[in-house]
Amino acid sequence: MRLSPLAALVLSAAAPRAALATAGASSSSSTAAAFRAASAIGLPPAFAFAVPSSNLSRTGGGRSRSASSASRAMSTSSADDADKAALLSCPTVALRDGTPHPSIGFGTYKVGFIPASASSATAAGGSTDAVQRTAEECVSDALDVGYRFLECAQFYGNESEVGKAISKSGIQREELFLCSKVWTTTIERGPAAIRAQLERTLADLGTEYLDLYLIHWPVPGHHVEAYKTLEGLVSEGKIKNIGVSNYAVEDYQELKDAGIAILPAVNQIEINPFLHRKNTIEFFQKEGVVLQSYRSLRDGKAFEDPALKSIAEAHDKSPAQILGRWCVQKGYVYTPKSVKKERMIENAKVFDFELTEEEMVTLDNLTDDGAYETFQALYRKCVNRDTSKDGTMDGVKMEITAD
Repeated sequence: MRLSPLAALVLSAAAPRAALATAGASSSSSTAAAFRAASAIGLPPAFAFAVPSSNLSRTGGGRSRSASSASRAMSTSSADDADKAALLSCPTVALRDGTPHPSIGFGTYKVGFIPASASSATAAGGSTDAVQRTAEECVSDALDVGYRFLECAQFYGNESEVGKAISKSGIQREELFLCSKVWTTTIERGPAAIRAQLERTLADLGTEYLDLYLIHWPVPGHHVEAYKTLEGLVSEGKIKNIGVSNYAVEDYQELKDAGIAILPAVNQIEINPFLHRKNTIEFFQKEGVVLQSYRSLRDGKAFEDPALKSIAEAHDKSPAQILGRWCVQKGYVYTPKSVKKERMIENAKVFDFELTEEEMVTLDNLTDDGAYETFQALYRKCVNRDTSKDGTMDGVKMEITAD
């Protein structure tokens, strides 16, 4: 008999516990308990002996230390399997063409490498000096945990390492959802440079196509041409879907006014309760644009917020899990990142509970006016970042929808 994944998973937990619970009883009562465990999950009697009683250490009428250790190991293994199963079967969000986009992914920014112009570059020296684990190691862990959507970018400087992890994982390409972004310097150099960069990204990731390719920033005077270049790459089969990142309402309207043929499937922007730009979000949702959230966990800087902590305590969850659940429950794509495997697991545990309407409203209203001002200043700084106009306001939209 071939077991369904769920039955196999339940058996791995139920059968050992049934056998262990009766380890000190008679052989007949042990057998009966095992049969009942199998029957409870719809398995034939033969599967009642998945964990033979002869494998259990017994001392008199109770369990020995080795049996207790075995029980704990089995319980931990079953929990890990359940967590992975939940992540592998996570909900999806439909893109314009019906493509299912996983509602959770693993972000690779500052994983194994810190870009020179990153906000923390001064401290890190713009190199891997401050990095303790490689991107290959981290992404290998993420794939092992169950993440299948990998959020990558030219700017992140680690796509070749991500590709190594994918190759070593043995996971089939069709099981993955790979997204990358083209950086400002390449956008400024024009169509030929964009095409060349895509080929490099494909080679680095070890794939023949991307599920999603984004314009990283709306570089003034160049992003429309860049987007139209991506449209051509879609027709060539090298990209399945295209979109944008860090686009304000006004940048999106500029694209539409330019007569693009394919509307963006995604806009990747910072979204969390502490930067919740409701008008911007509502606009893009009405346009049919799926919103990917970066800084979903706000880099851990808000974990001590009283309202957030109170909600976390009410659900016996961590602040990170509350932020992640809020994101998923709002319909945004959630992309946490961590270099620690235990955090990767924790961050993904957002599908086994729901926030109340009152809790959602509380989280929805944690953004203050200062957050909008900070966002607008960052936008003005970054649209020309690393280009020949870096440090200037040349072509920058000074009035955008900030909230």
